[in-house]
Amino acid sequence: MRSGACKVGSVTLGLVVAAGALGSVLVLGGCSQPLIMFAPQVDAAPPEPESTGSIEPAAPKSFGPDLSGEDWRRAKAALSVALDPQGNGQPVKWDNPDSGMRGMVNPTGLPFVKNDEICRGFLASVIGPTGNRFVRGTGCRPSGGAWELKSVKTTTKPG
Repeated sequence: MRSGACKVGSVTLGLVVAAGALGSVLVLGGCSQPLIMFAPQVDAAPPEPESTGSIEPAAPKSFGPDLSGEDWRRAKAALSVALDPQGNGQPVKWDNPDSGMRGMVNPTGLPFVKNDEICRGFLASVIGPTGNRFVRGTGCRPSGGAWELKSVKTTTKPG
């Protein structure tokens, strides 16, 4: 019986030694592998485009640089009346006796909708001490808002 007991003990001891050796090989074997590290790659951002086309040019502020604040206030009031889709479509005059500037705004064509705004073309005349000119353009108004110039083109001849 003794010889069997030793056998069981030696098998058990052998299994423990084999398992320990295998565990050591696995643990130490991992250390012998090269340690691979990846440096984070930083991609350079693509250059910014010079223009995207998503920003529209600044809207014109008045019929010209020679109009004073009061001149433009009066001209803009005439523009608002002339472009009103509920109006009669007739030309509307404006003048500022203090500066000698005057003119008329004539709606051209019917009102139309663009970008959720009511728009209408116009032909305006500007008469002043330094000369006369015509301004052709488009004015638009958001629902319940004020009329704003969207485009203007100045010329010395109508049309």
